[in-house]
Amino acid sequence: MAHKLFFSHNIASFIPFLLVFHFIPVVVSQFPYGYSQLSYRFYDWSCPRLTNMVKYGVWAAYRDDTRIAASLLRLHFHDCFVNGCDGSVLLDDTDDMTGEKNALPNRKSVRGFEVIDNIKEDVERFCPSTVSCVDILTLAAREAVVLAGGPSWPVMLGRRDGVTASQQAANEQLPSPFEPLENITAKFTSKGLDLKDVVVLSGAHTIGFAQCFTFKNRLFNFRGSGKPDPMLDSSALTNLQTMCPNIDSSNTNLAPLDSGSMYRFDNKYYTNLVNNAGLLESDQALMRDSKTAAMVNSYSMNSYLFWNDFGTSMAKLGNIGVLTGNKGQIRKKCGAVNV
Repeated sequence: MAHKLFFSHNIASFIPFLLVFHFIPVVVSQFPYGYSQLSYRFYDWSCPRLTNMVKYGVWAAYRDDTRIAASLLRLHFHDCFVNGCDGSVLLDDTDDMTGEKNALPNRKSVRGFEVIDNIKEDVERFCPSTVSCVDILTLAAREAVVLAGGPSWPVMLGRRDGVTASQQAANEQLPSPFEPLENITAKFTSKGLDLKDVVVLSGAHTIGFAQCFTFKNRLFNFRGSGKPDPMLDSSALTNLQTMCPNIDSSNTNLAPLDSGSMYRFDNKYYTNLVNNAGLLESDQALMRDSKTAAMVNSYSMNSYLFWNDFGTSMAKLGNIGVLTGNKGQIRKKCGAVNV
């Protein structure tokens, strides 16, 4: 059920919360293709309370589940990386379409759909058939980062929702934690992003968790050696072997991507990589390339540099392959195409 926003007697207590939301200004430049009809003020007249509605919806979810911050950020990434930011990841399967929700990278791991649905229901009440689900998701990802203690950045709006989704595209286009850095970089560049964006957006792993099966090979049988990854910090190895014992039933156990500050958006993720304590092999691989290692070292020593660059890269991500004008539609419910 959606949160009733503006007719609630509790909204007065929420107003101070809005006033103290901190804003870290981020310079945004060089967007990928397809954003020319977007605007920072797209809904100023048609839905002026949109930003506050999204803030409240994300805050209400975060109040009950701090993990949701990382989940919403990941949901946005998984949407944009598959045929552009069009809300396709939100679509349920139908008789005629097998969508992205049950693709291998998403199945039983991508979360936050109900948060977007709740916000959409509130937005439809005040601004019917006006705001796209993908714009709500894009704003929600930003607010999630802010709630976790990270930066804010300006978000261009005016995206329209796609009318189809593809499980095959999700399986093929989303980066995998088992892939080498070269493959991951190639997937980023195919979206108009670059090597710096790989390093910066990987920093989203400063919050959230990963299932044990995504890194267990590093703990017991690294690359078929029958031994742990020799590069993994010994104390991190011991802790992870406790959380993820070498039995199949532990595959879905969760381990923090950044054990030092799993719920706080900071630059400790990069410090972990410098100390050979990165969780995923694909993350630790950033230290094996001289160009990416130099960036990792810089971000580990300067959190404000990371925050600024993260906002810039997130803005680029949010403008990949967007639908504008008469393309796509404004879905009334995020899980289904309008009929």
